[in-house]
Amino acid sequence: MTLERQTNLGSTIVRKLSEVGVEDHSTLKRLGPPEVYRRLAGASNHRLPLCHYLCSLAGALRDGDWRSLDDDEKARLRLAAGLR
Repeated sequence: MTLERQTNLGSTIVRKLSEVGVEDHSTLKRLGPPEVYRRLAGASNHRLPLCHYLCSLAGALRDGDWRSLDDDEKARLRLAAGLR
């Protein structure tokens, strides 16, 4: 599946994903949201909004809205991404 068709992923994030080598769903799944978030943050040289990036990536893999992630899952994602 192309990233443009994924839930939560608009044109801006799809463009940024392409810039860090994430071109499709299988690459996103293989790398995982925390690693992809780290790559995006590294490319932008600053911390990115969690809900718009880390949680959106996780929601896209589930084909669901990022707001449906519970607090425990969001905490696990933050920890895995090296955030507190």
